[in-house]
Amino acid sequence: MERVKMAEAESLETAAEHERILREIESTDTACIGPTLRSVYDGEEHGRFMEKLETRIRNHDREIEKMCNFHYQGFVDSITELLKVRGEAQKLKNQVTDTNRKLQHEGKELVIAMEELKQCRLQQRNISATVDKLMLCLPVLEMYSKLRDQMKTKRHYPALKTLEHLEHTYLPQVSHYRFCKVMVDNIPKLREEIKDVSMSDLKDFLESIRKHSDKIGETAMKQAQQQRNLDNIILQQPRIGSKRKSKKEAYTIFDTEIESTSPKSEQDSGILDVEDEEDDEEVPGAQDLVDFSPVYRCLHIYSVLGARETFENYYRKQRRKQARLVLQPPSNMHETLDGYRKYFNQIVGFFVVEDHILHTTQGLVNRAYIDELWEMALSKTIAALRTHSSYCSDPNLVLDLKNLIVLFADTLQVYGFPVNQLFDMLLEIRDQYSETLLKKWSGIFRNILDSDNYSPIPVTSEEMYKKVIGQFPFQDTELEKQPFPKKFPFSEFVPKVYNQIKEFIYACLKFSEDLHLSSTEVDDMIRKSTNLLLTRTLSNSLQNVIKRKNIGLTELVQIIINTTHLEKSCKYLEEFITNITNVLPETVHTTKLYGTTTFKDARHAAEEEIYTNLNQKIDQFLQLADYDWMTGDLGSKASDYLVDLIAFLRSTFAVFTHLPGKVAQTACMSACKHLATSLMQLLLEAEVRQLTLGALQQFNLDVRECEQFARSGPVPGFQEDTLQLAFIDLRQD
Repeated sequence: MERVKMAEAESLETAAEHERILREIESTDTACIGPTLRSVYDGEEHGRFMEKLETRIRNHDREIEKMCNFHYQGFVDSITELLKVRGEAQKLKNQVTDTNRKLQHEGKELVIAMEELKQCRLQQRNISATVDKLMLCLPVLEMYSKLRDQMKTKRHYPALKTLEHLEHTYLPQVSHYRFCKVMVDNIPKLREEIKDVSMSDLKDFLESIRKHSDKIGETAMKQAQQQRNLDNIILQQPRIGSKRKSKKEAYTIFDTEIESTSPKSEQDSGILDVEDEEDDEEVPGAQDLVDFSPVYRCLHIYSVLGARETFENYYRKQRRKQARLVLQPPSNMHETLDGYRKYFNQIVGFFVVEDHILHTTQGLVNRAYIDELWEMALSKTIAALRTHSSYCSDPNLVLDLKNLIVLFADTLQVYGFPVNQLFDMLLEIRDQYSETLLKKWSGIFRNILDSDNYSPIPVTSEEMYKKVIGQFPFQDTELEKQPFPKKFPFSEFVPKVYNQIKEFIYACLKFSEDLHLSSTEVDDMIRKSTNLLLTRTLSNSLQNVIKRKNIGLTELVQIIINTTHLEKSCKYLEEFITNITNVLPETVHTTKLYGTTTFKDARHAAEEEIYTNLNQKIDQFLQLADYDWMTGDLGSKASDYLVDLIAFLRSTFAVFTHLPGKVAQTACMSACKHLATSLMQLLLEAEVRQLTLGALQQFNLDVRECEQFARSGPVPGFQEDTLQLAFIDLRQD
């Protein structure tokens, strides 16, 4: 039973499922019944399903048949009406066909016109599209043409800007065209070409500034000199200078800053504008000599191309090489001032250009790089100047060199370069200058002393008298009262030597100018140099004259007189130095002149030479003595040689009237003592073994002649019998 019930339950479920499938088939589109049918075949009751399907079909056929039978009469009526309409439709068809034929015939031209209009519209659209595309391509072509023109005219920086616009703005809009691809492929080549050409321009620029460094430096130093002259005029005439309109600073030519380092055009790139000055004769600036635009263009081009560091390294490396060449002095630089001037001009020109580049570019060169170059230049310049200046023996050239170095230092100092070492080196050159002056003045003194006649200066008129007084500070009331003609006690070398000492002081003062020294330092320098002149140069010259073999007693006497007056003039030389340096002699650490010592030493040497010369003359006369110690004749007068000797001594001592009293007295006493000693030696010679009375009588007459000479007072100032004491030993013997 249970099995029967289960079978019935399954049969009911299957029947319900089949019913559902049939409803789904009836209500579903034919194209979508595949899944439904698959569910039937997937089951095991497809046989039953087919039976049910056949049953359902038969039911639907019966329903269709019933419906058709119900509407059959209406269908027959409809067919009848349709057959009637068929004839009318044929007529209508014929009319439509005829109308269509006529319409086709009549509309043929319109169709042709419409076809033509269609083609025109199509062409118009094509043209419009072409114009639009050309409007996109035309700026590209124009920019490319502009780029080519700029390349031809060597306007490389604008060309690079054009290339950037072309690459980033215009080409992306038309990148699908083949010619644009050619342009894109050509852009790197153009960049390299611009880079190479700009580097070539930079090399030309470097060569140009190398050639123009001399002219640039000369211009800068002229401007510095003009400014110094202007400053001096303003200092001397402050009121006048304050009323004048201030001139442009001579050193701002290179220091004018540019608002932007990007060049605005090919013409104004790198060139600083200089305003017109009222002074039409103003020295042209270096920007008129060198066009700085190539270095600016090249800098900007390399910056845009991302190779700025490469450019900076190349520029600095090349400029370092040029600096070494500039700092190499020519071998014959010391021969002329122009050699030094050209050397300084090149150095100034080099650093003026670098300073200009420093202030008109952003980082191409920096202060550390400039300072490094300057340190190298300073050491090499000082070494070269030490070497070459040591060859110079002309004080005028040394002085001109000093002025040139000062101008060189002042010029560079304006641009911010430290120049203290140059001024320190000038102090070294000052010592060399002093030595060259001493050598020069040695020759001058030698010529003065050699050409002097060693005779008192005669004057025949008041004009001549004042002329001598104007050359040498001399005052003598008694001489002023004497009528013309009259004579000064000194010879011509006194005013000449005095004036040459003053000229030497002036020469020393010239070197101290513009060295930024204090008045005390200048005074000390002049005094030390003057002392060297007096104690070494002039002293040696006087000693050489005094020791000359052919010098006479008259000349020696005049030298003593001259040195006495020169000694008295030393105080005037002190005053002269004080006046030109404005440093009082009483100032602490002020060096005193040693002129007094110099002239005293010379005078003492001359005195000794007089004593020696007198003794030599006496010896010459004594060589003529010819005593016959065995004679028997009794003489009645002194020997001839002794008479001549006494006459010589009288005439000589008569010349000593202008000598200081002690000098004349010492010379006279020395001569008498020497004469007495020489006569004693004649008497005591080894060859004289015996004497006759006649010989003693003759010798006694000669001694009396000497005593008579001593008693006559050949030189005033001796006390009674003082001079005779020189012969007392001879008398006693």
